[in-house]
Amino acid sequence: MSETKTNNKRSLFAKLPSVDEILNENEIEEVFARIPRNTVVDSVREAIEYYRKKIISLDERDVENFELSNEDVVNRAIFLSDKSFELSLKKVINATGIVVHTNLGRSLLSESIKDELWDAASRYSNLEYDIEKGARGSRYSHLTDMIKKITGAEDVLVVNNNAAAVLLVLSTLAKGGEAIVSRGELVEVGGAFRIPSIMALSGSTLIEVGATNKTHYSDYEDAINENTKVLMKVHTSNYRIVGFSESVSLEEMRELGDKYDIPVVEDLGSGVFVDLSKYGMTYEPTVNDSLKKGVDIVSFSGDKMLGGPQAGIIVGKKKYIEKMKKNQLTRALRVDKMTIAALEATLRLYLDEERAVKEIPTLRMLTYTMDEIEEKAKKLYSQIKSRLENSDGGLSERLELCIERCVGQVGGGSMPTEELDSFAVVIKTKDMSLNKFEEALRLSKSHIIARVYDEKYVLDCRTIFESQFEDIAKEIENILLEK
Repeated sequence: MSETKTNNKRSLFAKLPSVDEILNENEIEEVFARIPRNTVVDSVREAIEYYRKKIISLDERDVENFELSNEDVVNRAIFLSDKSFELSLKKVINATGIVVHTNLGRSLLSESIKDELWDAASRYSNLEYDIEKGARGSRYSHLTDMIKKITGAEDVLVVNNNAAAVLLVLSTLAKGGEAIVSRGELVEVGGAFRIPSIMALSGSTLIEVGATNKTHYSDYEDAINENTKVLMKVHTSNYRIVGFSESVSLEEMRELGDKYDIPVVEDLGSGVFVDLSKYGMTYEPTVNDSLKKGVDIVSFSGDKMLGGPQAGIIVGKKKYIEKMKKNQLTRALRVDKMTIAALEATLRLYLDEERAVKEIPTLRMLTYTMDEIEEKAKKLYSQIKSRLENSDGGLSERLELCIERCVGQVGGGSMPTEELDSFAVVIKTKDMSLNKFEEALRLSKSHIIARVYDEKYVLDCRTIFESQFEDIAKEIENILLEK
């Protein structure tokens, strides 16, 4: 190491400010108003250490050109303070074209219900208080009338998700007995949770009948004995068996149930109240259809395709649901005031199907016409192109930008064979690797999550809101300016 280099590094180390010196800067003092002091102090120490290590790593040529000021340390300390104090759960832009994206929070709540949700969260409420009677009430009463009105069910119970709903149903109706299910319906849902495992946890014994691809009426009937407590049907919402296959219909299940006086239960998985075939999609069984076909108990998710918060909704015969309400598991699985408020406000939109399709984000994204999505793609394309052309540094020459047709998915373990035709803004980078470009946008302030394939960065416009177009264009500009 040369003497010049040593001396220069020593002079740079001498410029490193003390912790107290940075803490007395006006910009840091302003940070104390929103972030705890100990977090800020730790961030200042980390910022100083960052520049200490940076100086150590400099070679002789870099030492001569390296500049360090208190402002640099202050800015990094503020950045680190903000990063340390921000929530781990962050807002992202979903540009994948997967509408009910499990990894990105599944369904989005309607903008129109945010006031009710905030009121429930920030104020006292009549969660378990009957205002009319001036006495203790039930938290479930807030949802019962609304769901009964939409589905025509005799009674309703809501728990924290559909796996919990299935667990409660079986624990109440089949504990200590047998529940008959077709082998072709023993599904696994996200996170390796399986119907057989949930059944075992409920205390019921699983009786598998039929084959993977074919189950007949006689398979169920032959398995019925004095220990049979439930005839169960599971809608295979996250996969399809095609080809040489056959299953027992709900009407046939109802016939068997009547014949042997055994309740018929259906796990519908993703709850749907709207017949999506009217909007050009494949028919997906609705809750109302199952009840009309005589199913005693139907359970389904409140999020996913219903478009509400995470919840497990149980509808059906009052005599069975009354037993579930008395099950000790119900308290362990109950929903909180936030879920109740969000679910009730979402369900209210279903009283007018046209309004539901328009205002519930999941339904809106699923029912976009191709003309509507193409128009969105043109607007996003124009915003990106305009920002790059008006920016310094010839940024528009560093990307290839175009609009292409693409295909998205419903997601959330729903309608697995349904392809959602869409339009995307497609980007090809010229002087930056596509992986670096994707990573930079993913780690940006807006956290843009898109698809990369065929050496292209694909922004599927079905799942992007127009209010996010400007953010996307700005983040792309920032990344190119930093390169």
